[in-house]
Amino acid sequence: MLEITELPVYRDRHLTLLTDLYQLTMMYGQFCVNRHEERVVFDVFYRTNPCGNGYAVAAGLEQVAWYLYHLKFTEGDLAYLRSLKMFSEDFLEYLKGFSFHGDVYAIPEGTLVFPNEPLLRVEGPILEVQLIESAILTFVNHQSLIATKARRIVEAARTNPKHPRSPVIEMGLRRAQNVDASVFGARAAYIGGCVGTSNLMAGESYQIPVSGTQGHSWIQSFPSELDAFIAYSQAFPEETVLLVDTYDVLRSGIPNAIRVGLQMKEKGLSLKGIRIDSGDLAYLSKRARRMLDAAGLKDVKIIASSDLDEYIIRDLILQGAEIDGWGVGTHLITSSECPALGCVYKLVAQEVHTVWEPRIKVSENPSKVTNPGRKKVLRLFVDDHAVADLIALTHEEFDASKPLELFDPIHTYKRKVIENYRIEELLVPVFVRGELVYELPKVQQIRARVDEQVEQFVPEIRRPRKPHEYHVDLSQELWDLKQTLLHEWRTP
Repeated sequence: MLEITELPVYRDRHLTLLTDLYQLTMMYGQFCVNRHEERVVFDVFYRTNPCGNGYAVAAGLEQVAWYLYHLKFTEGDLAYLRSLKMFSEDFLEYLKGFSFHGDVYAIPEGTLVFPNEPLLRVEGPILEVQLIESAILTFVNHQSLIATKARRIVEAARTNPKHPRSPVIEMGLRRAQNVDASVFGARAAYIGGCVGTSNLMAGESYQIPVSGTQGHSWIQSFPSELDAFIAYSQAFPEETVLLVDTYDVLRSGIPNAIRVGLQMKEKGLSLKGIRIDSGDLAYLSKRARRMLDAAGLKDVKIIASSDLDEYIIRDLILQGAEIDGWGVGTHLITSSECPALGCVYKLVAQEVHTVWEPRIKVSENPSKVTNPGRKKVLRLFVDDHAVADLIALTHEEFDASKPLELFDPIHTYKRKVIENYRIEELLVPVFVRGELVYELPKVQQIRARVDEQVEQFVPEIRRPRKPHEYHVDLSQELWDLKQTLLHEWRTP
């Protein structure tokens, strides 16, 4: 059995009551009618890609694993529940020995994922899997959202023909909604492709590279801007980056940065860069580049910040901005354009007399009708490029040596046949009978996985607006099962 001794950012924190009250009321109701040990299956999935994107980046599994591994009710938890005067002593006594005994299958972090396919499949006694819904959703929703937003921003920065690998640094700590959002947001941003963070707690917890220079208050606290620049270059002679917009970028900031850069050059040192945090970044960066080059400081980098997002970055690049790197804060750490992913947790099967029976949720809104049964997700590749994902029942087998017909599960007349393909099953076991069987990768490995994943897909799905739709289809057997259950539901 694998172990998780500590997740650094949590340390001694206890999260069992990180749940909604209605989870406990349902658990208690099941306990009262002696149905609490019936086994069920829940799927975690989302219905719409965030930010109008063509995909999402799966993230948050490490926190799910940590949470389930340490799940138990403390005496303090039970005392609080007792104080609500809603639950019997028999139920509270039962919770004393509570731990997670179920199975979890998940798509690994860093995988590109799409609407309606299970990101996690959770199986176990209904009382256990009911409790964990809210926590699982908050971990997966938040980090998948921020990782996806980060990838959009990184993709935008990479459209610069002059600087195709221009780095993006996450610097949103002060604008995040709280401590956890800032640290896990920084982790997710790094997974999405940012090269580092300004957040030291995230850096310590996940060995993410940290970056930072000075703020405007540093400049203001000295008798002059030049004095501030000289002092900083003396303190950090190997990593001097100067903030040039405290007073006047062109008349003061850059000329003073040039003076310091030339002084450093005489000493065999080099000014690493300047940062512009306000004003017309396209205009100022182009002027700054000319001034630096004319002074013989051609290697000095220009970093831009100031409420950037993927759209502003693309516009600045189109306008010929001379920017070598980007610091992105508010719009990244809050995913301001799309502040919620919307993952849901739905019952899809229940064990009756040792047989798994499918369950379906029906809605007036067709998009909310669930896909029933215990399912797996298959990714289909032709010539090493992903062409479609297929959601199928777990017992189904597919022979890649034979042609496979795919069809749109809504508009079924849309069909295509693929040949000479290979199949990759995406869901992997994480917990089996309550034991952790999945070795959690380092965040650096997850980040590398995103880059590898992106290369498997056509670039059209990465467009920031109106991307190509990547198809997620249902197997014929799953589609038939869904239609049968819908027909039964409609029959009086």
